[in-house]
Amino acid sequence: MKQAAAVRDIMKRNVRKSEKLLIGGLSFIFLFMITQDLVPLGALNDVQAISADRSRGELITVTLFGAGQVLLLMGMALFFIGKHYPLLVKLWLIIHQSFIFSGALIDWWIPYFSGYGAEQRIERYNNMFGDTHSFLPVIHGIVPNTLHVLFHSTLLACIIVTIYISVTDKKNARRVEEEKYIKAKAR
Repeated sequence: MKQAAAVRDIMKRNVRKSEKLLIGGLSFIFLFMITQDLVPLGALNDVQAISADRSRGELITVTLFGAGQVLLLMGMALFFIGKHYPLLVKLWLIIHQSFIFSGALIDWWIPYFSGYGAEQRIERYNNMFGDTHSFLPVIHGIVPNTLHVLFHSTLLACIIVTIYISVTDKKNARRVEEEKYIKAKAR
């Protein structure tokens, strides 16, 4: 009974394209988190090389931690999808994703473009990702592989979409209220 009411509630919501894009992006990131180190994806990853670098327990912990973060973000977005997002939820969605993205910058893009910290990563990255597909040139001895480029690009897009949703949320809430008023008046 409660599930049917929840489905009716979601169906009544005014879900915007930007919210659908955010959920789609976060879903891709979730799939990335649960598959990248554990499921062979052809040339996109090297599960054996990653297993040689990390213990089974470490892989499971990292996978659960990453997937849990994304599930939390998805849960918040789904709970408020099509409704007004409270300020704390807007801030959480933006800040949390930004912290994940800053980790990607520190681990991949700053060493790649500037060389800062690249020396410490060259051997490990080549061992774990050296046999994976990449389309970027090697710079400072490292190159982000295709799977990580897709993940980081999707994460950046999700941050931008979340900012857009946050900025336009009041306009959407006002429009929804006007539509409700017009429907109620028409009855």
